[in-house]
Amino acid sequence: MLDIAQKAPDFTLPDATGSDIRLSSFLGGPVVIYFYPKDDTPGCTRQAIEFTDRAAEIAQNGITVLGISKDSISKHTKFIAKHDLHVALLSDENAQTCEDYGVWVEKNMYGRKFWGIERTTFLLDADGKISHIWRKVKVPDHVDAVLTKAAEL
Repeated sequence: MLDIAQKAPDFTLPDATGSDIRLSSFLGGPVVIYFYPKDDTPGCTRQAIEFTDRAAEIAQNGITVLGISKDSISKHTKFIAKHDLHVALLSDENAQTCEDYGVWVEKNMYGRKFWGIERTTFLLDADGKISHIWRKVKVPDHVDAVLTKAAEL
């Protein structure tokens, strides 16, 4: 499991346009990586909209925000269009990056066990080291907390 001060694992994943996005290309400024379970579900939608609503503040502070789920590129494209999102959503269909970050976990809902993404956010410093981790994220007020910490870097 990843911890504070560790170098974040690099990855290359496609975004909603099909372009490959490499984490290491964002070194030099704070990076927020948020893992979320599924496009177009209530909590995931609210989280993406809240990051979108704060786009000006994010840009002003030189922060990069990357959302990652197992959803396909086409699902991301529809999700972005439906909610007019302005946040980069990356597709980790094989869950390798989710596993590398320790967010691909066994879940239990109503006695049924299944594997899925645990809503988790990582804040990386300019050198790509993890400066803060939020596990089992509850969406209300989360974006505020993340952007406050990011602005302190």
